[in-house]
Amino acid sequence: MSRLELPDAETQCAELADLIRPRLHPDSVLVGIHSGGVWVAQRLRELLGLSSEIGLIDVSFYRDDYGEKGLHARVRPSSIPFDVEGRPLILVDDVLYTGRTTRAAINALFDYGRPARIQLAVLADRGRRELPVCADFCPWRVELEPSLELILSAGDDDRLQWTVAQDA
Repeated sequence: MSRLELPDAETQCAELADLIRPRLHPDSVLVGIHSGGVWVAQRLRELLGLSSEIGLIDVSFYRDDYGEKGLHARVRPSSIPFDVEGRPLILVDDVLYTGRTTRAAINALFDYGRPARIQLAVLADRGRRELPVCADFCPWRVELEPSLELILSAGDDDRLQWTVAQDA
């Protein structure tokens, strides 16, 4: 595989905010999927000038491979500091790949109530879906070999950055 040119993740957050802004409802709230989605949701909250807190969701117990793989080593608490019932939600993640994480997050959100609608915002769409899920907002579509993993991380300066690694 030739060397993949990785975009600046901070610039992508601004592009993602620009995609969301025209379709943002006054009651919309952001829910980030741990951990990359939470980082992106935090950036979007600032860029969109939203006053409401963001929701944080961990999908570990909702994954359809939970029985097969067991509990992820880094389970984080979910926190939804607003009423979900009848509210427009924007579910935020760093990468959309098979769609299984998104499905798990939607299942988890319905434990908190029935939202008016859920839109999906991601920084990167890898394709190769296993479930019928698509992003409403996405600044980057990228094709990677299945053996590679696209990883968003926060540096020591809190700047978001992409790396590509061999899947473990």
